[in-house]
Amino acid sequence: MLHEKRIALVTGGNRGIGYELVQQLALNGFKVILTSRDPKKGEKIAQKFNDFNLDVSFIEMNINNQESINNAATILNQKFGRIDVLINNAGVIFHEDKDLLKMEPTILEKTMTTNFFGAYHVIRTFIPIMEKQGYGRIINVSSEYGAMSEMAYPEVGAYKLSKLALNGLTRLLATEIKGDIKINAVDPGWVSTDMGGPSAPRTPEQAAKSIIWLATIGNDGPNGEFFRDGERNDW
Repeated sequence: MLHEKRIALVTGGNRGIGYELVQQLALNGFKVILTSRDPKKGEKIAQKFNDFNLDVSFIEMNINNQESINNAATILNQKFGRIDVLINNAGVIFHEDKDLLKMEPTILEKTMTTNFFGAYHVIRTFIPIMEKQGYGRIINVSSEYGAMSEMAYPEVGAYKLSKLALNGLTRLLATEIKGDIKINAVDPGWVSTDMGGPSAPRTPEQAAKSIIWLATIGNDGPNGEFFRDGERNDW
């Protein structure tokens, strides 16, 4: 593997933190697969990176659709035959997400579908490719709202539960996955993106830093942990 270009896949890579991750990984010598459910936007962004001589390809993938995930995995396997880094970045939060018992149940269902089940299905579909080579790094982009301590406070209940579940998935899969395959979760903080809004104090560059670190850790690196800015968070 030392003589081959490492391959990283980023979900939701056409904007926000995902866009920055694609850029930073490519600048660090990765071949990056940018995925998005919108092929026009995805192709446009990938071409923009290519114009700056960055090795970025686009594969269409809707993480809420198992057939779309399967197709993306098939394409990646046929074209590249490997995946070294998988970053589950795609996520949603809805304005209607306030008190859990007062919101429409569909808000919770849609949030869990993307933020938890989307990541789960992407991992279980792509991990056989990692297992074939015995190596991989999986990073789940979580949130400080996913900490158990945050459940003591009201509002954004659907988002909190989805990230709590994502953290639990990270911890559990770390005990199941074999070989030099490591899975960790990251709290990027409140980031100035379309989701975070213009008032957020952190930049996508700051958010990407510890995610890139986890993408490049050695075989003695952490596994099944929760980080912010390279420091362990409490679950």
